[in-house]
Amino acid sequence: MGGFRVRPQGGDAGASTGVRGRAGGRTVAAMDAIGTQDWETMEAALDAQGWAVLPGLLDAAACRETAALYADGARFRSTVVMARHGFGRGEYKYFAYPLPEPIGRLRENLYPRLAPIANRWNAAMGLDVSFPADHAAFLDRCHGAGQVRPTPLLLQYGPGDYNCLHQDLYGAHVFPLQVAVLLSEPGEDFAGGEFVLTEQRPRMQSRAAVVPLRRGDGVVFAVHQRPVRGTRGTYRVALRHGVSVVRSGRRHTLGVIFHDAA
Repeated sequence: MGGFRVRPQGGDAGASTGVRGRAGGRTVAAMDAIGTQDWETMEAALDAQGWAVLPGLLDAAACRETAALYADGARFRSTVVMARHGFGRGEYKYFAYPLPEPIGRLRENLYPRLAPIANRWNAAMGLDVSFPADHAAFLDRCHGAGQVRPTPLLLQYGPGDYNCLHQDLYGAHVFPLQVAVLLSEPGEDFAGGEFVLTEQRPRMQSRAAVVPLRRGDGVVFAVHQRPVRGTRGTYRVALRHGVSVVRSGRRHTLGVIFHDAA
């Protein structure tokens, strides 16, 4: 299903936004990776094209451990088989609260890096919505509006699976940036399955981009729209994202979405 996607939800969020699971070294390593990113270059890439790669966001061991969570049903609140809804082929599962490590800390610590960009983008697009510096405060806003279901998810693809172009919108409160982390190694764990983005520019044909990712790399990208400066001022362009057909092997991805769902 292309365009606006209201992902099937199901299950209950639970009351806590805390963290469970392994903390220790994996979480420390992930936080170190956030701190050592070239955020100035990342911001420039986001402004120029609507996406940017965050290299080495998780190490190989953390990727394997996170992907292995897919078999632990107790970690999740809902499972979606994409073919049943016309979303593509493959599956994804929404994590339940409290989020396991390092997912909870990634969400908490990536958000303040991205909130100033989100606020600048909204101001440029003339949108009268601003985001607090702290992720917990933004979740309070979501929960106060009835968006209480956690949205971080784990996606699993096998041969022939793919994800149609879509946007992850779950309610009135939408944080305009999200992050996907590739947990599998291209060329070793799977073939095909490229992360794809399209951009619809006013009065122009769509432009596509294939994002080069290795295991552990993250990509931060626009959820819905971004500002572009033109000769007559700033205008909005809409983005969608998806995954091309996996030719062989198995591909796992972690999705870190910052707003919760109704």
